[in-house]
Amino acid sequence: MKFTTKTEYGLVCLIYMARHVSADMVTIREIVKTEHFSPAYIEKILQKLRSANIVISHQGKQGGYALARPASQITLKEIIEALEGGSTFDVHTFGVFCDPVIREKIVCTHFSMCGLRPVWQRTKELLDNFYGSVTLETIAKEEHQVKNLVAAV
Repeated sequence: MKFTTKTEYGLVCLIYMARHVSADMVTIREIVKTEHFSPAYIEKILQKLRSANIVISHQGKQGGYALARPASQITLKEIIEALEGGSTFDVHTFGVFCDPVIREKIVCTHFSMCGLRPVWQRTKELLDNFYGSVTLETIAKEEHQVKNLVAAV
């Protein structure tokens, strides 16, 4: 499993918004100044998050971005899916060689008796459930509270 900088930067932006919820709107300029990101890249990321109804945007002098709903209602799974595309952990993540298109290009002589498919499926289920239970609110809280959540799993 590998996440791109889209997910990392997107989470940083969302955490920034969750921690500045008292502000009506957060501008890209504010985030870029604080986090030292590329404005164009952040704009693309925020557009993906807007398309996924995770953030809302308003144009104009008082414009910017804000969370579309409370941070307690936005899950990590939802964020990852919005930024990485598709299901959080699909066949390509854990069963890459089991994919029919990939399998045609490699020599796999044990597909019918492969013991890894159930492992990949269970891993997918566990991570989907875990990421579905972690909210942006939890992530935006202090580090020790997040460590307690991870330790409980």
